[in-house]
Amino acid sequence: MHTVKATTDTKQEILELLLKHSELNAQSLADLLQITPQAIRRHLNELESEGLVSYTSAVAGMGRPQHIYRLTKKGRDRFPVGYDQFTVSFLGTLAESLGKEQLQQVLAKQWQKKAETYRQQIGSGSLAEKIHRLAELRQAEGYITDWYAVEGTEDFIYTEYNCAIASVAESFPAVCSHELEMFSTIFAKAVERTHWLVNGEHRCGYLIKSG
Repeated sequence: MHTVKATTDTKQEILELLLKHSELNAQSLADLLQITPQAIRRHLNELESEGLVSYTSAVAGMGRPQHIYRLTKKGRDRFPVGYDQFTVSFLGTLAESLGKEQLQQVLAKQWQKKAETYRQQIGSGSLAEKIHRLAELRQAEGYITDWYAVEGTEDFIYTEYNCAIASVAESFPAVCSHELEMFSTIFAKAVERTHWLVNGEHRCGYLIKSG
């Protein structure tokens, strides 16, 4: 799996791992970060006191209950979203003024322009190289991303764990369709959505087909 990391701060790394995996216990976090469980628990206690993580207890076999940690809403909000309620209100006003059909045409043109910008920035190369460069570009915009090859195929899964247009997508879900079209345009390949934050999942996933 190829991950573009934004920081080496341990607490930030814990937040990013919880964002990616949805929920983890202290031992799993320690294994992933290669530090002691005691150090992880100290960081988790600090994050909990800040209101960024919460936990539930789960019994595994005959052992002691384990704390399963996940991000709170405040924790998820630590990751850039890029748009605020003004944007949602602005699009709502446009919809009232132009009508929903014309608004969709405006949004489609905007996403097409964005796709062309990405294509120019990504340049040429193999599909894997292009996906890697897209991941870097999206990371620079505030996304937490990773990607990997689908075993036994020449296809790839590209994942984003936070949404820079979250508030817009909640009010105007159609923008996600335009984003999907944008990825297809960037790679000139068929792209399918495998996971969707709007549906309550903890990530947006895309299958990028080589053929």
